Amino acid sequence: MEFNQATTIGIFLLVVVVGVGGLLASGVMAASTVLMMVAPSVLVFGGLCLFLGVKHGEHRARGA
Repeated sequence: MEFNQATTIGIFLLVVVVGVGGLLASGVMAASTVLMMVAPSVLVFGGLCLFLGVKHGEHRARGA
């Protein structure tokens, strides 16, 4: 599988949607809490992890 920008963003959003959807369906928290607090924090944390992972992969690919 070729991981270009579109594939990476699509998989990232799919993971976030499945996680937030599962949390909404479970009824553990109020929907407003999940959508206003959990979803944005998951997007920010996931984006940071994605960025660091890409940079680490670039570093390893350079062979340094």
